[in-house]
Amino acid sequence: MIAGKRRRWLGVVLLLTTMLVLLYWQRAAVSLLLVQRGIDEITANADPIAQLDDALYLGICGAGSPMTDERRAGPCTVVIAGKRMFVFDTGAGSAARILRMQLNPAQIDAVFLTHYHSDHIDGLGELLMQRWVGAAAEEPVEVYGPEGLGRVVAGFREAYLQDQSYRTLHHGEDLAPTTGFGAISREFDSPKKGESVILLSDETTEIRAFLVDHGPVKPAVGYRVRYRDRSLVISGDTAFSEELINQAKGADLLLHEAMSMKMVELLERGFDRHGRSRYAQLMRDIRNYHSSPEEAAQVASAAGVGHLVLHHIVPPLPLETLRDEFLGRAESIFSGPIDVSRDGDWYQLPLGSTAIVRSHRP
Repeated sequence: MIAGKRRRWLGVVLLLTTMLVLLYWQRAAVSLLLVQRGIDEITANADPIAQLDDALYLGICGAGSPMTDERRAGPCTVVIAGKRMFVFDTGAGSAARILRMQLNPAQIDAVFLTHYHSDHIDGLGELLMQRWVGAAAEEPVEVYGPEGLGRVVAGFREAYLQDQSYRTLHHGEDLAPTTGFGAISREFDSPKKGESVILLSDETTEIRAFLVDHGPVKPAVGYRVRYRDRSLVISGDTAFSEELINQAKGADLLLHEAMSMKMVELLERGFDRHGRSRYAQLMRDIRNYHSSPEEAAQVASAAGVGHLVLHHIVPPLPLETLRDEFLGRAESIFSGPIDVSRDGDWYQLPLGSTAIVRSHRP
């Protein structure tokens, strides 16, 4: 009996070894097959929005900051309201992350910028290029932002103008229409304190802008988006703000920036110890115009929002085990769910409900 068991085990081992040898021998063919399947998934779906239920969605296409973070690209948020796709801020890597999330930049209806720090706009040129060529757009996309937007849009157009000419010459007007290149600046006057500016409004969707406190960066705004009976608020970069509390009242979801003051202070001390005084001073300076997770929780609690999602994460968190240290006392201040977001996080706000369904797109 023992000899029979040994023979069976030897047979299994021999079979597995043979299979591994065959797989190794055919590794190139197997790899190509896997790549082909991936290509099929990417190329088969030109209209991913059509597959979504009618709802309000928020996707994190950039949860990071100017600090290098492997898990978080520059600030970027996708909002899908029904069948319309909007992008809020366009940090470095925005277009690549949107594509990786299996969304189509060609479907972007409009772009909204909160302010003009480089980490919030430095991916705009590539995003506009992807949208233009991907859609064979005959009209530029609309970009909304407070005072100063015209210079930003004109600057990106000038920087990409030669690229545009090459692509039109190469692909022709059918695939790269000259008329669709670039963006249309929809610059708006900064809202007054206690007020908001309606930028888009129809029977189902409304997008409003309001002031936040990111001084000396002025103007700086946040946005409130409503789709039917669901709503979300995007803070942009801001210190603790009573204005934000008022504008976020009753929202289902608040996407709020967050900086661990304790961790940034540790960075400051490290730079000081090694004689890097300029970097140490930067760490001191940035703490006075951003919000801690505890302050974001205060805003969420006072505004009565349903779910708090933190982004613009500073400093980078290389380990998930740092989450509790990053949050500090936030979970004792706000009783609802709090997420420390990563790129690809995805939130569905179903209609006729208070539910928020969290998932992740690749």
